[in-house]
Amino acid sequence: MLPEVRAWLTHRTSRTEDWLLGHMVEQKRGRRISVVLPARDEAATIGGIVTAVREALVERAGLVDEILVVDSRSRDATAEVASAAGATVVHQDAVLPETRPAHGKGEALWKGVAASSGDLVAAIDADLRDVEPGFVSGLLGPLLADPGVAFVKGFYHRPLIGDTVDVDGGGRVSELVARPLLNLAWPQLAGFVQPLAGEFAARRDLLEAIPFATGYGVELGMLVDVLDLAGLDAMAQVDLGVRIHRHHDLLALGRMSAQIQLAASARLARQGVLTRAPEATTLVQFRRRSGPAPGGHDREVEETDVAVDERPPLREMLASSRPVAR
Repeated sequence: MLPEVRAWLTHRTSRTEDWLLGHMVEQKRGRRISVVLPARDEAATIGGIVTAVREALVERAGLVDEILVVDSRSRDATAEVASAAGATVVHQDAVLPETRPAHGKGEALWKGVAASSGDLVAAIDADLRDVEPGFVSGLLGPLLADPGVAFVKGFYHRPLIGDTVDVDGGGRVSELVARPLLNLAWPQLAGFVQPLAGEFAARRDLLEAIPFATGYGVELGMLVDVLDLAGLDAMAQVDLGVRIHRHHDLLALGRMSAQIQLAASARLARQGVLTRAPEATTLVQFRRRSGPAPGGHDREVEETDVAVDERPPLREMLASSRPVAR
């Protein structure tokens, strides 16, 4: 580990418990705070998350001003449940409708930042169970306390729950793909405990100044782009405790991994490390057949286009309609 990263770990790592709500409200000083949740088919969990944040941080503490759910083409009642729980709901394709449609979590986040009104913006995933308000307040603490901090990433224990419980068995893509990539290509980011965490908070002017990868490469791309724009000391991380959520099967994790590698490759190409970004974006996978196997084998081929688009910095899109917040 680089000496500067070891020093950063001590200087810029904290816990949710370190940030007291009453003090944070005093430090808010008139700034507006938004919480954005990108959500696709999350009717089972979105209501509990919105209710927890609304009751504790909007109504009781007065810390959060806006809870915004971006409905990413859900096929269930995500939008209705979120609205009933007290969130403002926007549909992904209704935000910046002049742009061509794109797919993926990063697209929903980019649209969420565009539709939100906060000077500070926090984002959390919409599939969390047993959410504590500290998942949001912990992310905001360093931003409110230190003007030198522009971006905060969450980390946590991620139990893998099946027939048994592996207390730290989650985060498989982080350990197998993202962390090795960061250590090799961007060693300044090696101190982030959970580089792919969906929970982060940042100042609006920073979020509007960076591009967004539209798919699952958004978290890694954001770390690299913030490092490039603001530097390591403007970044911090907060221990949020324990994160319980659903887990994806191995093939889904493979598709996520491919998008993360494509987002990393695009940035390595921009930095001149690669001569060009990869052009092939089809991922070939094999799934065991459930029925008779023609041809003498029991695997069927699945081909998925894992292409990752890049949304430009929002300040380029919004310059004609409103000034960038400062």
